[in-house]
Amino acid sequence: MDKKFKIAFIGAGSIGFTRKLLSDILTVPEFHDIEVAFTDINPDNLRMVTQLCQRDIEANGLDIKIHATLDRREAFTGAKYVINCVRIGMLEGFTTDVEIPLKYGVDQCVGDTLCIGGIMYGQRGIAAMLEFCKDIREVALPGCILLNYSNPNAMVTWACNKYGGVETYGLCHGVQHGHEQIAKALGRDKKDVDIICAGLNHQTWYISVKTDGVERTGELYDLMCKCDYAEWENVRLDVMKNFGYFSTESNGHLSEYLMWYRKRPEEMEKWINYHNWSQGETAGYLRVCKESRNWFETDFPNWLKEPPHKYIPDERSSEHGSYIIEGLETGRMYRGHFNVMNNGTITNLPDECVVEVPGYVDGNGISIPKVGDLPWGCAAVCSQSVWVQKLAVEAAVRGDINLLRQAALMDPLTGAVCIPSEIYQMVDEMLVAGEEWLPQYAEEIAKAKVRLENKTVPYRPVKGFAVTPKTIEQMAEEKGKYRKLASAAAKEKVE
Repeated sequence: MDKKFKIAFIGAGSIGFTRKLLSDILTVPEFHDIEVAFTDINPDNLRMVTQLCQRDIEANGLDIKIHATLDRREAFTGAKYVINCVRIGMLEGFTTDVEIPLKYGVDQCVGDTLCIGGIMYGQRGIAAMLEFCKDIREVALPGCILLNYSNPNAMVTWACNKYGGVETYGLCHGVQHGHEQIAKALGRDKKDVDIICAGLNHQTWYISVKTDGVERTGELYDLMCKCDYAEWENVRLDVMKNFGYFSTESNGHLSEYLMWYRKRPEEMEKWINYHNWSQGETAGYLRVCKESRNWFETDFPNWLKEPPHKYIPDERSSEHGSYIIEGLETGRMYRGHFNVMNNGTITNLPDECVVEVPGYVDGNGISIPKVGDLPWGCAAVCSQSVWVQKLAVEAAVRGDINLLRQAALMDPLTGAVCIPSEIYQMVDEMLVAGEEWLPQYAEEIAKAKVRLENKTVPYRPVKGFAVTPKTIEQMAEEKGKYRKLASAAAKEKVE
C-alpha cells in the first residue's frame, strides 16, 4: 500500500547526496506516491539536479513531480521529513577554513569536523540551521524529523536538538566503510561480521567485532596490518596500536582531529601519501570538491545522455536515510549507527553531547540501546573533542568570541601548533572572511577588523603537502573517474 507523505531536501544542489538518496528512497515500493520538494540557494545547481532526478523518476514509471524552489519555507510546508545536505558558505567559505590556518602553521586535510576549520564551519552552519529549524517548526508537519548529513555533523545535530526544537538525527557513512575494511581483514562477508561502533561522529570506535558469536577485536590489528590497504591507513593503524581499537575515519580525517600527526611539517611525510586525497593531502578534500564542481558544470549535458538510475534493490546504497524512513513508515526493522544526544547512552561521556551509536528503527520509532562505557583510552580521546564541540556550539548560538577562542585553544591540533596570540588573530581573520555567513558575530567582526588593521602577530606559514588541482582538460582525459567523483554519495570510497 502506497504511503503519502512529503520529503523536503535542503541543499538539494548537492548532486552526490541528493540524487542517490532520492533513488534510495524511491526504491521502497510503498514510497511510489510520496511528495518531493527540493530547495537550494543556487538556482543553476537546483535546476540541473532537479532535471536529472525528474528524468530518473519518469524512467522508472513513477508519477511524482519534484517541486523545486528557492524558497525553503515553501519546500518545508507540510513536510514529514527534511533531509539536510547544505554547505553553508559553499566552497568559498570552505576555502577560508583551510587556507587561513595554513598561514599560522595549521595544516588540515579536510577541515569540516574538528580543528579550526571544523570549528569555523560550525559557526556558519549552526547559525543557518537554527533558522531552518524555526521554519520547520512553523510550516512543516508537527513532529517533522530532520535527517542531517551536513558537517560538522555532531555540532550541527547538537544545536538543532538543544536549541532548534526539532528532532534531529545526524547521519554519516563512515561506520559502513570501516565495517567493510574489518570484514576484509577477517576474510568474511560484511553481513557475517557483527559490530558495535560507538563514540563521536568521525571519531567512532569499533569496540566489538564478532563472527559466529566469537569476539575478534584482539586479532584485528595484526590482520589489518596485512591487508592491501594498510599502507594507506598508517594513521588509523597507529591509533589502533596505541588505543586498541579501530576508528572510523580515513587517514586524513583522523590525522587532523588529534595532536600528533600534522604538527611538524618535517614529520608529516611519514603519515601522508598521495594514493588518494583522503590519505592526508593538505586541503585535499577542498581540491576534490573544486574539481568535482567544475567537472559537473562542464559535463552536465553528458549526464543527461547516460541511462537513468534504476530504482532497484541492487542499486540501493548503504546510506542510512532511506532505511530510517522505511522503518518508521512500514515497520520493517533497520539497524544502523546514528548521531543522537547522548543522554546516558555512552556512560563515560557527558550526557549533553552528540554520540554516534547503534540504533534500531521500526514502526515504534528510533530506539537507542545503552552502550555503557567506552574503553578508557577511546573515551579520553572523545572527551577532549566533546569539549571543543561544546564550546563551539555555545559560541555559535551566542555569537560569543570568547567561547570561540576557547574552542580553538582547546582543539588538539590547533593548540599543538599555535600559541594563544596566534589563535586569537587567526580567529579574527576567519570571522572577517566569513562575515557574510556569520550574522551572530556582527559586532565582534567590526572589532576584529580594527584589530587586524594593527595586527602584530607574524605568520608562520606551512608549505603543506598539496596536489595541484586538475584542469578541465586534464579531467576530461579521465572523465569516467571524475564523473564517478562528482556523483559519489560516499566520498571515502572514491579512488
